[in-house]
Amino acid sequence: MRYQAQEYLTEPARPTSELWRLALGLVLVAACYLALGYSYFAMLTEVVTPAEWPAFAREIDLGSSARGMLAILASFGLIILSLVLVLMQVHHRNVSTLFGHGWHFSMQGLRVGTALTGLAAILWLMPEPDLLTPFHNIDYLRWLALLPLSLPLLMIQVSAEELLFRGYIQSQLAARFQNPLIWLFVPSLVFGALHYDTQTAGANAWALALSATLFGLAAADLTARAGTLAPAIALHFFINFTSLIYVAPGNLNYGLALYTYPFELSDTSLRAVWLPYDLMILLVAWLAARLSLRR
Repeated sequence: MRYQAQEYLTEPARPTSELWRLALGLVLVAACYLALGYSYFAMLTEVVTPAEWPAFAREIDLGSSARGMLAILASFGLIILSLVLVLMQVHHRNVSTLFGHGWHFSMQGLRVGTALTGLAAILWLMPEPDLLTPFHNIDYLRWLALLPLSLPLLMIQVSAEELLFRGYIQSQLAARFQNPLIWLFVPSLVFGALHYDTQTAGANAWALALSATLFGLAAADLTARAGTLAPAIALHFFINFTSLIYVAPGNLNYGLALYTYPFELSDTSLRAVWLPYDLMILLVAWLAARLSLRR
């Protein structure tokens, strides 16, 4: 009964709900993304001189500069383009069907966005644990000057992931299976697994994967309750703004961050502090989003 609104996203998926279509669609999305990505990064080589490219490539790999982070965020637009092509050819549906009804999408996005903005203001006023006191990373004026670029590109990034996991995969699985545990957990587990990165997180890779999986479940729950992607996109934007634009880890994706934490993702000594802190913020943000949808 709580997930009746999921039907608004599930109904357009029913005519082509075969599992082979979903599997083929995911393979083609990955293939299109890789092909478009090759062209995208080939284009970036024309932006800088050959002598500058190795440094720029490393900045993109680590997200260690503003231009590197902007390039990373912009690349997620290729996922949206890939989804558009695959939905048309494999499922004979428009990408707009992944968002939900336009009016409800706008109203729910406004409600959840307002609630999470208020939560962000409260968190900003609250002191963080002493061990998580961040360092200043970017000059305030430069950070503000970058916002007209970083915010729209961040919206592209979070929208691409929500369209793929909560819009596409969740709706296709919901059209095939009645049990919510399948279409809530499967996309979330895949989302979490894709965040498992021992190269940058070392022994903390499982913690990042767990955090991403729980976020996926929160976003999936909001999507199923709302019948649109707006609440999940708003929650994702809130989480990624705080972790990429406001304060980031000290060794990865900090090129646009106003502050950086005094530790690296692979540092296990502070895991007992930052992991519960992050999960607490996710829990409170999810509850704030749910309460705003009830109004």
